Amino acid sequence: MVLAASQRVLARFLVLASVALVVSCGNDQPGPSITVGAGDSAESVVLAEIYAGALARTGVRTAVAPRLGGRADYLAALDADRVHVVGEHSGALLAHLDEHATARPPKRVADALSAALPEGLVISDIADGADLRPRVVLTTEAAARDKLRSVGDLASRCRELTVGVASMPGVLPRPATLNRVTGCAFASTVAFADPAALRKALLDGQIQAGLLTGPPELAPGATDGLTVLSDDDYAVPAENVLPLFRKGLLDERQIKKLNYVAGELTTDELAAMIRRVREDGVAPGDVARGWLDEHAL
Repeated sequence: MVLAASQRVLARFLVLASVALVVSCGNDQPGPSITVGAGDSAESVVLAEIYAGALARTGVRTAVAPRLGGRADYLAALDADRVHVVGEHSGALLAHLDEHATARPPKRVADALSAALPEGLVISDIADGADLRPRVVLTTEAAARDKLRSVGDLASRCRELTVGVASMPGVLPRPATLNRVTGCAFASTVAFADPAALRKALLDGQIQAGLLTGPPELAPGATDGLTVLSDDDYAVPAENVLPLFRKGLLDERQIKKLNYVAGELTTDELAAMIRRVREDGVAPGDVARGWLDEHAL
């Protein structure tokens, strides 16, 4: 009887110990250590998945928090430490933080942005090859007739021209104050619903110039019959992709990984990923994973 009682006590002890062990292991399981936030645009979630995937390959646990809203919303989440990293554009973020900023070339925009960031937030390298700034377009006939190849060539004629502005689909939000061309004061400005409507208005002669608020690769066919003017002097301020994150969060290896991403990302590739998510319904995580694998990141 004593032996049987002892066996029952031992059995109960083992059950309790097993339960305690399960609870202990459950409590010790770490949650995501880095959460990458994304706004409502396709570009924002693609960038979030790229950054989360790249950081995860350094061995850290990551998660993506999507659909946080507009720029003010996901920046508020970053400030409140609900997310730790977000993808951004250099020029648009600078304008959001300092409406009087005048920097235009990529490095100067990045330097001005670093100086304007609130305490506790930092950026790493900009993606030099991912140029998301607006493009100025004319009909190919007008550009050839008047020998206009660059935005600088157009400057002396701007006061005679009506310009149309159309937002490119799927990209990060852009302050309306940035829809301008330095040294080019147009006679009037007309807003269009999409790039196709702007193209038609140009070809029909309703307007004489156009401003697409992003690269043409985002909307194939949007520049058929049109000429995109070069802008080597950055009359339109730089808009390069970059990660914004909380200071002290990432170690040297993780920051280096984000810098590798910046070194590989191009306008064409980013536009293609955005279109696959928006138009083809491919999961952003799958798109990002494929890109990371392709670039051995």
